[in-house]
Amino acid sequence: MKAELRGNAPPISLQNPSLFTTSPQTTSLSGALRGCLGSLDGACIEKLLLHCASALESNDVTLAQQVMWVLNNVASSGGDPNQRLTSWFLRALISRASRVCPTAMNFNGGSTLQRRLMTVTELAGYVDLIPWHRFGFCASNSVILMAIQGHSRVHILDFSITHCMQWPTLIDTLAKRPEGPPSLRISVPSWRPPVPPLLNVSSEEVGMRLSNFAKFRDVPFEFNVIEDSSSSIEGGIISEESSTYHYDSLLNQLNPLSLGLRDDEFLAINCQNWLRYLPEERKESAHEASWRDSFLETIKGLNPQIITVVDEDCDLGASSLTSRITTCFNYLWIPFDALETFLPKDSCQRMEYEADIGRKIENIISFEGIQRIERLECGIKLSQRMRNADFSSIPFCEVTVSEVKFLLDEHASGWGMKKEDDMLVLTWKGHNSVYATAWVPSGLL
Repeated sequence: MKAELRGNAPPISLQNPSLFTTSPQTTSLSGALRGCLGSLDGACIEKLLLHCASALESNDVTLAQQVMWVLNNVASSGGDPNQRLTSWFLRALISRASRVCPTAMNFNGGSTLQRRLMTVTELAGYVDLIPWHRFGFCASNSVILMAIQGHSRVHILDFSITHCMQWPTLIDTLAKRPEGPPSLRISVPSWRPPVPPLLNVSSEEVGMRLSNFAKFRDVPFEFNVIEDSSSSIEGGIISEESSTYHYDSLLNQLNPLSLGLRDDEFLAINCQNWLRYLPEERKESAHEASWRDSFLETIKGLNPQIITVVDEDCDLGASSLTSRITTCFNYLWIPFDALETFLPKDSCQRMEYEADIGRKIENIISFEGIQRIERLECGIKLSQRMRNADFSSIPFCEVTVSEVKFLLDEHASGWGMKKEDDMLVLTWKGHNSVYATAWVPSGLL
């Protein structure tokens, strides 16, 4: 993150330019910042973002606008990775500021960005772009395949945001099993977090496509949607404000009767980029367990034989805005930098992928309370949470490690993998990006 930044401003309007000089306390800072234009590296940009965040937290709109003016002359949605990342942080900060002082800010973006619905083919290309998702698919599928050896009936509860893109590879591998494929059942919740990628077909249609593929590969297959009777929104996609009601509704559906659990089935639970969207607090009472912990307690009660948990290796749940900016900026440069290695600056595919990251940035920076749904926790904290919930970790074997390494060979040389305790961690230029873990209820070991 050391490239010099020179570029065009993103499409953002900062009104009342006189505010840049009306405050005597900030005139010297404004002049100093102007002198830095054209020579800002990642560290300088981070400091500017933190100055802006501190000003917003103290309701100093004048100072915030001064810093935004500098960032606006540095950022570019079509520039180098630093410029592109900065443009999304600037949008997020202005979105936040517009709520504090709407007369001084004019912002048309962020949460109002149109989220395009993808076709299944486009989603496949989206997932294959960088190994952000495929790393977790590969690691989880490998450990599930090893766990179900010798079992003739398998049931997977799939909690993920990628519309079952993980499972065709598993089905294809099961079809080649020497003893023949097991009977496979996959169940998914009708509710999903209101986040990209969004698909232009329903969960039922996804299930039908999986069924057709399984039939083609001679794998006995069944697909179920865990219905949320409280949701009247097509596709189960709801607003952040009403999400908590649906968390409880979902937990109520996770019982042996509703899921149709069968004694002769091997039960696997797959969580891919899912736990982060379960809030840490209970809305009703501070003394209740969080939705996240309640979810873990609920799935443990289903007596699964294996649980896989994959997510981004970053802590973004802090209450402090400045803390979230520091962590987020030093983490989300990874996909921006990775995309730079093989896609041109004007690539529509690249811009759409970055826009989805921008939506994440806006939620992390602009929102508080229940509206802030991006609440990542790093792998170390997740592991401690799982142990507190009475789960025990399963180390990944060398076969899984080899399969993941083979996958990464298909991507840019900057991608790597390392082991941390019982986790596998995807890295970009040595920086942690995604972790994969596997667990069993402690009583099973």
